[in-house]
Amino acid sequence: MTFNRRRAAAAVLTAVLLVPLAACGDGASKDTKDSGAKGSTAPGAQLTVLAAASLTDVFKAAGAVYEKSHPGTRITFSFAGSQELAAQVRQGAPADALVTADTKTMDGLRADTGTPTVIAKNRMVIATVEGNPKKIDELKDLGDTKLKVVLAAPEVPAGRYSKKVLDAQKITVKPVSQEPNVRGVLSKVELGEADAGLVYQTDAAGAADKVDAVEIPDAQNQIASYPAATLKASKNADAAAAFVAWLSTPAAQKILQDAGFQKP
Repeated sequence: MTFNRRRAAAAVLTAVLLVPLAACGDGASKDTKDSGAKGSTAPGAQLTVLAAASLTDVFKAAGAVYEKSHPGTRITFSFAGSQELAAQVRQGAPADALVTADTKTMDGLRADTGTPTVIAKNRMVIATVEGNPKKIDELKDLGDTKLKVVLAAPEVPAGRYSKKVLDAQKITVKPVSQEPNVRGVLSKVELGEADAGLVYQTDAAGAADKVDAVEIPDAQNQIASYPAATLKASKNADAAAAFVAWLSTPAAQKILQDAGFQKP
């Protein structure tokens, strides 16, 4: 009986001692989980990047590579003419980073962006209908009033570059339309709605099965610079800065240059 009483007492004592220990264990586990949830940084972020229309194809490819190498990060691109992107930034559109097709547009947004970095360059070419049926060989051919020529609007970077190219050679062109971005110019030529248009070299290269490209000599050409910057209103500042910095890495530069963009 004495032995049984002692064993029972020991069992009760053990149970009493284990209760607070178990409670402490549950509390520690809960605290750890809460601490992890509050103190850890999410593995990625949902980024919105405003980018010049001429970056459409290459940025889609670059974005896929970036997401794969940065698990948890998802990038949504909004492509448009640089002037339209600038208007969106000024109006407070929610976004994290901006890449324009010229430094002038970016410089006008100093109050809204971080320090920009040029990530690539481009040059102008003459895009013609496939097969170049009008036999366009050089810039001065665009002055032929019988040709239907389309240009980007003058407030668009591609439009400004085009104007400088034509004005420097004293070539007068009366475009059948002025498009809101360079992709609009390319589309008109692809569809045969225009005989020719001035576009970026990369745009023509990306549509090589639909248009022909006539090179413009360096001495007559304009070089486009593409600056990238974070937006001060971004709610994902660190992730946005990481993406902008990545655009200058060898991996990103290879993607850009494989698409025909020049080194910054």
